[in-house]
This record gives sequence, structure tokens and C-alpha cells, in this order.
Amino acid sequence: MHNLTSTSGFLLQEFSQVRELQILHFFVFLGLYLITVIGNLLIIFVVALDHYLHTPMYFFLMNLAVSDIGMVTVIQPNSMFNSIINNRHISYAACVTQVFFFFLFGCSDFTVLTIMAHDRYVAICNPLQYEVIMNKGACIQMITMAWITSILYAVLHTAGTFSVTFCSNRVDQFFCEIPKLLKLSCSDLYLVEVGLLVFSSISVFGCFVFIIVTYVWIMTAVLKMHSEQGRKKALSTCLPHLMVVFVLVSTAFLAYIKPPSNSSSGLDLVFSVTYTILPPMLNPFIYTMRNKEIQAALRKQLNLKQFPDTVPRFILKCLGFPFIALPRR
Repeated sequence: MHNLTSTSGFLLQEFSQVRELQILHFFVFLGLYLITVIGNLLIIFVVALDHYLHTPMYFFLMNLAVSDIGMVTVIQPNSMFNSIINNRHISYAACVTQVFFFFLFGCSDFTVLTIMAHDRYVAICNPLQYEVIMNKGACIQMITMAWITSILYAVLHTAGTFSVTFCSNRVDQFFCEIPKLLKLSCSDLYLVEVGLLVFSSISVFGCFVFIIVTYVWIMTAVLKMHSEQGRKKALSTCLPHLMVVFVLVSTAFLAYIKPPSNSSSGLDLVFSVTYTILPPMLNPFIYTMRNKEIQAALRKQLNLKQFPDTVPRFILKCLGFPFIALPRR
């Protein structure tokens, strides 16, 4: 059967057919996108410029921020553009690109979180060997393997998804999502991609179990600490990471736990927005709420003379950084 989408592309689901609501969707997504990108760019900015943050934990955090920016950039700009011009169409090539990069950044996000759990375990449970185990070369190797693995996974899933024949071009989602695309298949080749998704799900579950077991050991070690200050410092670096993992896993769980249906609903869109947009947006806030080192570094960097003095104070407060005290004139 002829592949109907190879030349015509796909029609994505729209949030509303009412023009006023489409414009509202554009501005809401624009606000969420700017908050996510600026918040994660601040993390990258401060880690790159502050010498005291050149440690494995913040090196991994910077990579996590890069993944978060990539994840929202793959989806939100296209959705905003379609809303503002009242269009549902996405080309075949753009859909392939979206699937590839969404899976790339999503996989790297969870892989980096797994590496960060290992980093915190070594730092708290084996502090005397920390500099030996988590040396510069080892950190670069782990991040390199994380990105290479993510690229390979993205290539496999993209190839597995678009090797099938599509009998329809109507995607019940506001972006090109693999499960929704597979529902359009009219050949048995989609079973190859289903097998890859099952394998990926098992891998993700294995990483999740590793993170949970690792933090059980970490919390056991923290409770045995005699110093109250040491316990607070350990918790200040561990709790944000646990919160990020919880937000990512819980939102994805909500999106996929419901029984599959042949038609999409408003609730499906809400769940999809939750797991694709909420975790990347919340990560900068979570990591700066309890982390005094990042707070101090932000205050230091934003007080530099080179930093534009025209940045209004209320913008920084709206971004969730009320602790930043800009110099008064």
C-alpha cells in the first residue's frame, strides 16, 4: 500500500479550533518556553563561569540543562507556530527530525539523572575515594557514553518508526510521538518498533530501580552521619535530584498509565503537555531552591559589571530567583 505520509506529511492535533484560544495557547506556550530556556541557560551560565562549580555534580547538571532546553525546543516552537498561523500540518522530514531529537534529549535526560545518582552515591558513601573515582576523565567518559547511547537509541527508534507504511496522516497528538504514529501503521513492521519500545521501557525501569536503590544506600549513610551540618549539606544536594527524578517519572507515568483509546481527548493533551514541558521547566527551580552554592554563584555572577544593568529585577523574580540581590544604584 502506498505510504500516504511520505509526500503529504502529517496533521497534528490542535488544542482548539477557536481562534482566540489558539492565540492564548501561543502566548501560554511562549511564556512556558521562555521560562524553561532562560532558567536552564542561567544554570549553564553560572556553572560555566563560576570556578567553584567546576565539579562533577555541576558538570552533570549543566548537561541536564542542555537536554532540557533541547527537549522543549524540539516541540514547543513548532506547536506555537502552528497555533499562531492556524495550521496543523507538519512535513514528513520535520516529523522525522522531531522524533529523533525528542528521543535523543529524552534519553539523555534520564541517562544523566542516572549518572548523577551514581555521583551522589560516591560523594556521600565513599567520600575519601571521590576524587579518584569521579575524576575529570571518568566524568567526560560517562557523559560521552550517555550522549552516544542516546544518539544510538534515537536512530534506532526513528528508523523503526518511519520504516513502516502509514495509512493515515492524522496524529492524535500535538507533536510527533512514536506511540501515536504507530497507530497509523497498516503493516506488521510496526512490531519491530514496538519491540524496541519494550526494550527501552525495561532499560528505563532498570535505571529507575538503580536510582532508587542508590538513594536508599545514600539515605542510610546520611542518617549515620554524626554532624548535623553534614547531613544538611548532603540532603541539599540529594533532595533536588530525587525531586527531579520524581517529577519526570510521575508525569510520564500519568501520560501512559491510562488505557489506550482510538480517539484523543483533552485529558490526553493535558497529560502530554505535563510530561513534555513540566519537568524541563521545573528542574532549574528545584536545583536552586535548596542549593546554596548555586544561589551564591548566581548572586556573584549577576553582580558582575559585565552583566547588563538593564535587566529588570522583576524578570528575575518571575523566573523564580527572588534571592538574587542586584546592586542598587
